[in-house]
Amino acid sequence: MPAFSTRHLGAVAVALALTVAAPAATASAAPDARAGLREVMFVGNNWDGTADVIRSTGDFARIGRIDVVPDKAERMAEINADPIKWIYFQAIRNGVGEGHDQLVDDMYSTPDGGSVVVSRPSFADVVSVDLATGDINWRFPVSGYRSDHMAVSPDGTRVAVSASTSNTVHVLDIETGEQVGSFGTGDKPHENIFTRDGRYIWNMSIGDVNTALDAPWLDWTKGDRRITVVDARTYEPVRVIDMRERLDAIGLGDHSDAVRPAVFSPDESKLYFQVSFFNGFFEYDVAADRITRTKTLPKNPATSEDRTTWVNDSRHHGLSMSPDGARICVAGTMDDYATVVDRDTLQEGPLVPAAKPYWATVSGDGTHCVVSESGADQVTAIDFATGEKSVSVPVGDHPQRVRIGQVAADWTGPSAG
Repeated sequence: MPAFSTRHLGAVAVALALTVAAPAATASAAPDARAGLREVMFVGNNWDGTADVIRSTGDFARIGRIDVVPDKAERMAEINADPIKWIYFQAIRNGVGEGHDQLVDDMYSTPDGGSVVVSRPSFADVVSVDLATGDINWRFPVSGYRSDHMAVSPDGTRVAVSASTSNTVHVLDIETGEQVGSFGTGDKPHENIFTRDGRYIWNMSIGDVNTALDAPWLDWTKGDRRITVVDARTYEPVRVIDMRERLDAIGLGDHSDAVRPAVFSPDESKLYFQVSFFNGFFEYDVAADRITRTKTLPKNPATSEDRTTWVNDSRHHGLSMSPDGARICVAGTMDDYATVVDRDTLQEGPLVPAAKPYWATVSGDGTHCVVSESGADQVTAIDFATGEKSVSVPVGDHPQRVRIGQVAADWTGPSAG
């Protein structure tokens, strides 16, 4: 695929912005809950290689647990037999893994609630795990040597997964694991988002987050970081956005342009996003193609100002928005708190203590933000209305991604396998 740049696409960017942002009149809705299914949350315990299944509302109590690496011995044998795979495996363990293997990054259930599809960074693959038996239905090895964040299409039929080391996003049939498309990205593709009508996929590449070249004047060494927007039918790029230019335009040339977690407003006219090293987030107007507001959040006095001590160049990592678009929930990762911000005024609420919160998701009923506390091995629900903590629930080792999904109504865990 030919390389694209902001310069080449600049003439059409504004025109396409309205097309990309506008929800279609016949937008596909998320699959309705089917008879015999129960809505849940999947919590990926990255260092355990497990996923806890918890209630999606109320007390968020744990229902069951899944082993997402039942083939670990087989995968390790393959890695140990291949010197190049072994080198990358060790690099992941000692780099982004903080001395641990990364065994589950992201996960989504199939529409029928029968399986969960999981990206496994250290094994450079995506697998489908049968929720009844615990067996693997299919496995897709990604290009390169590491898989990362995923996204599911609004109709639940496709998953997009970032392949970090090959600068590629693979799009797979969620039932069969067969690739239906792929596209190139900037360096180290990370977050993926389908627009709500399913027409576009937005990918954010974050560049090299494991080097010690973290001073602002060395930001250029981190690689080609950009948002790549593709047509979700053809997988051809329709727009490339380099936030470097947009940050420079508002006098923030010392800020990183590596877009981390991001969330759209309900009408998709605004994108809210975090960047490396920054304690806060930005508001980006999609049609106007510019950053319109900046929110700087409080620093924790106990957090070291030595950027090389921050995990994978993060300072804050995790955003979600209440269904009505009124409030934004922020995981203040290195500052050890989470907070709910009023979207209209950008005033933050109480700083809820949290141990290295890594992600933020909306509860099934839309009333709470659920953050994963990777430093405390628990998830915590925060009331959107009050900004106060409601409950914390213990999970496995180093929870990261939390996703809404479905299981059989009577499911309590695999019966075999």
